[in-house]
Amino acid sequence: MKNELVMNGPVVLVRGAGEQASGVGWVLAKTGFRVVMTEVAVPLMVRWPVCFGTAVSEGRWQVEGVQSSRVADPKECETAWRAGEIPVLIDPALECLSLLNPLVLVDAIMAKRNLGTARSMARRTFGLGPGFTAGVDVDVVVETNRGHNLARLIYKGEAQPNTGIPGEVAGVSSRRVLYSPKAGIFRAKRSIGEQVSEGDCLGEIDDGIRPEEILALCNGVLRGLLRTETPVAEHVKIGDIDPRGQVEYCRTITEKARALGGAVLQGILESGILSPLCNHE
Repeated sequence: MKNELVMNGPVVLVRGAGEQASGVGWVLAKTGFRVVMTEVAVPLMVRWPVCFGTAVSEGRWQVEGVQSSRVADPKECETAWRAGEIPVLIDPALECLSLLNPLVLVDAIMAKRNLGTARSMARRTFGLGPGFTAGVDVDVVVETNRGHNLARLIYKGEAQPNTGIPGEVAGVSSRRVLYSPKAGIFRAKRSIGEQVSEGDCLGEIDDGIRPEEILALCNGVLRGLLRTETPVAEHVKIGDIDPRGQVEYCRTITEKARALGGAVLQGILESGILSPLCNHE
C-alpha cells in the first residue's frame, strides 16, 4: 500500500537513528515535519527492528508504518520526503548541515556527552539526556532518565547524570541488559523475539583468542540483540531481555521513546518558531 504520510513541514535534523532517536523521528514525521536522520557507517543498535538506522545496512526500513530510506546525498532528501519517507544519511560530521539548513536539530545520539552539537546549527536545538547544558550548547535539554521527570524539558541546566544502571522493567534492572565482557566480534546464537531463560547462551564474543559466551541473566523475551558478526568494544550493550514476556514489544516503539518524541514536539511548539501563539515564558 502506498505510504500516505505527508511530510511538507519544516526540516528537522535528528542526529542518530537508534532506538530513542527513532521514537523522536517517528513522532515528528507523523506530525508532518520533514525529518532527516544522520548515522555512522556501522551503527550499534541492539533494538534494530525499531530503529530507522537499520536502513543504513538494509537500504530501507519501516518502523510502525513509517518508512525510512538510506540516501547517499542530502539532495536526495526531497525525493524521500515527497514519498512520505525519512531519509537516513551516513554523515556523523553533519557535512549536510549547510545544504539542509534545518529549522530544528535534535541530538539523539545518546552518547552521554556532546559530540559536536552547537546552538548555532539551527533555530532551535535539543539535546537528549546527559552531556548537554541548556542555554550553552543546546537550547533545550530533554530528560531521558526513567522516573517522574522522564521527558521533562529543561531550559536551563543539565539532565540528571548517567547512573549506569538500566531502568527497571517488571522489577528487573541490571540483569535484563547484557554487555560485552571484552572487545571482539559478536556472534548471535538466538534471535530477537525468542523466549529465553536465565543461563541460556545468547551469543559469544570472539577476540581471536578464546570465544566467550554471553548468558541470559534473567527470564523473558529477547527484545534486543546486536546483529551477528558485529565488531564491538569492551562493555558495549549487546542485548536486552524484557521480563514482561510480550513478543509484540520487540517490534514496537517503547513508551520512553514515544515520550521523548512528544517532548521534542512540545518544545518545538513552545519555542514560537512555528507560531507566535506558542511562545515559551
